[in-house]
Amino acid sequence: MPLHLLPFLFLLILLLAVVQVGALTLAFEKLGLSSGGGFLLLTGSILGSLINLPLARITAGHVEPLPRNWLTQGFLPRRLGFTGTTLLAVNVGGGIIPVAFSLYLLLTQPVAFADALLAVAAVSLTSYAFSRPVPGLGIGMPIFIAPVTAALAALLIDLEQAAPLAYIGGTLGVLIGADLLRLGDIRQLATPIASIGGAGTFDGIFITGIIAVLLT
Repeated sequence: MPLHLLPFLFLLILLLAVVQVGALTLAFEKLGLSSGGGFLLLTGSILGSLINLPLARITAGHVEPLPRNWLTQGFLPRRLGFTGTTLLAVNVGGGIIPVAFSLYLLLTQPVAFADALLAVAAVSLTSYAFSRPVPGLGIGMPIFIAPVTAALAALLIDLEQAAPLAYIGGTLGVLIGADLLRLGDIRQLATPIASIGGAGTFDGIFITGIIAVLLT
């Protein structure tokens, strides 16, 4: 890269960081969090994304390797070594913390339990319909399907409580539809670890909740 482009690259990265921080701040405000509470949630999610709590080991079957061609070469993640068994785990940052925060919203926000259940059901069904097992990688799903579904469901169910409804429906819906209901597909993945909650903080569940809130 030419040296004269480095300042522009730095400014672009700085601008993206400011936009992302501003978006997160807006989402946290909609959920009734103070700046300190939002920082605590974000920090816990980032650090928690590094932790996978093991649950069980599953013997997996043989699958064909992912095809590579000039369109996909360099874009598919490198596989980790697979020895025939898959460790089923739950991710702290992408699973436990979003679920705990969803329960916190249910207890502290005027959200009707029946409304939350309806939003979760809508996102769960959509997530299951659009998610697919990807051998060697995990469960894949278009990233905007779940948050758009969660936002639309929340706005239709209760406009005044759309933000917490969107977060609850988005996070729990993806967890149920794309993770828990897909546990039967783990043997097809041929991956050393299958983590409930995604690969980390900014995978499906966390990003779904934030985008869904921003869309309301």
